[in-house]
Amino acid sequence: MISSKRLKFKYIGKEDFDSLCEILKDPEVMYAWEHDFTEEDVNAWIEKRCALYELFGYDYFLATDKLTGKVVGQIGILDEIVNGEHITGIGYILKKEFWYKGLATEGAEAMIEYAFNVLKKDKIIATIRPENISSCKVAERIGMKIESNFIKVYQGKNMRHLVYAITKEEYINSKMIDNKN
Repeated sequence: MISSKRLKFKYIGKEDFDSLCEILKDPEVMYAWEHDFTEEDVNAWIEKRCALYELFGYDYFLATDKLTGKVVGQIGILDEIVNGEHITGIGYILKKEFWYKGLATEGAEAMIEYAFNVLKKDKIIATIRPENISSCKVAERIGMKIESNFIKVYQGKNMRHLVYAITKEEYINSKMIDNKN
């Protein structure tokens, strides 16, 4: 399973219901989605994750702190659909108490490395609402750049999303530059 310096990841299951409720039912955490989840929504979320694991072998994973065992949030490799095209992406949803600690960046980078090195993907994207400044900054910190934008229809609403992207070559080159400094 994927891990990073401070985080370990596992598949989400029914046993994670309470932890996921803490995240998905928090209106502040879910503001970019324009709604917090009900308990029924959380159950459906878990079922969808399990179905996507069967289909792809990945999706959002439950991220926990290696030292404390506390649930930090969900970070994963996603099958994104942008303008009808399936593209591998990353996503991150963290509990408020873990914001601004570099954990989203660390987890997102672990997902990118796994996608490039194990899944052999050539390009990774992140679809982010422009208003979600913190998530945009995470994407930029891991070397992603805005490639385009599109309208995602979610719960009957048109929601503009930016498409951040990085290729494997760009990622490798950025790591080479980091190692020289």
